[in-house]
Amino acid sequence: MSFTWPALLGLLIVAPVLAGLYVWLTRRRQRLLARYGNFGLAPAALRGAGLRRHAPPVVFLIALTVLIVAMARPEAVVSVPRVEGIVILAFDVSGSMAADDLQPTRMEAARAAARDFVERQPPGILIGVVAFSDNGLSTQAPSDDQAEILAAINRLQPQRGTSLGSGILAALNTIAASEAPATNYYRNTESLPTPTPAPVPRGTYKSAAIVLLSDGENTAPPDPLEAAQAAAERGVRVYSVGIGSPEGAILNIDGFSIRSRLDEATLRQIAQLTGGEYFNATDEAQLRAVYQNISPQLALRAEKMEITSLLAGAGLLLMLIGGALSMAWLGRLP
Repeated sequence: MSFTWPALLGLLIVAPVLAGLYVWLTRRRQRLLARYGNFGLAPAALRGAGLRRHAPPVVFLIALTVLIVAMARPEAVVSVPRVEGIVILAFDVSGSMAADDLQPTRMEAARAAARDFVERQPPGILIGVVAFSDNGLSTQAPSDDQAEILAAINRLQPQRGTSLGSGILAALNTIAASEAPATNYYRNTESLPTPTPAPVPRGTYKSAAIVLLSDGENTAPPDPLEAAQAAAERGVRVYSVGIGSPEGAILNIDGFSIRSRLDEATLRQIAQLTGGEYFNATDEAQLRAVYQNISPQLALRAEKMEITSLLAGAGLLLMLIGGALSMAWLGRLP
């Protein structure tokens, strides 16, 4: 626990001072009663209360301590329940995404589709970004901050070859990391085997999905269908989005002219294998339908938050309890 105004905790000295004063007054009263008697002036409720008459002052003292701590504005990391789902946008950033069969380029068409997807994000949906060419890399952890997500999308640029499998596996790792974030950053885990999750029916992980934006031309391992099978075994659906045209376009790479075409067959196989669907980037209405197939679930997230109101409420409640006990047992407020 941390405090915004820790200096106010110095007021806690008031609690032991008041406790000492109460003990001194109680003993003084006992000495006077022993010397002179009460002459029948003490209320009957007070005379028969015994140790019970000390309970209300103790409750008031605890309430005062809690209120002083609340004045220092404490902050704590608490588990907050949130209804959320996760969508990973896996971007093909291979050199073929520079083709211009979609205007101005496939890369820009993919960005435009993704930007529209993000801006229509419903509450509770966290979006992450993965970029893949020869390898896959998470460039934005799942977040509901649209500015961060759009900035990550705008930074993407065409690079080398295409490994659809790497993109799918990187997206799966990003989902797993967001569900169980690492807490020990200094532990060497290189020698530890990676546990293989038990297979589940495809499409059962309804709170998470992968949107694979690619032209589908795979040029590097691993096998994209094997990666799709890994996603299916985890219950994660892959919605593949075709970027490009079946006719393709001519690319000039290192002095060679290469025709790059949209490989819809592979993208459809990936979607079908995982229980997802295939869309074309030019059909924005279909792309937005991905949301309708995501069922957010209740999750607990550790968040740092100010708990002043909780402690202030607890302090006031204790004061009310102390006052009620004093009136019920002693017939007066302490």
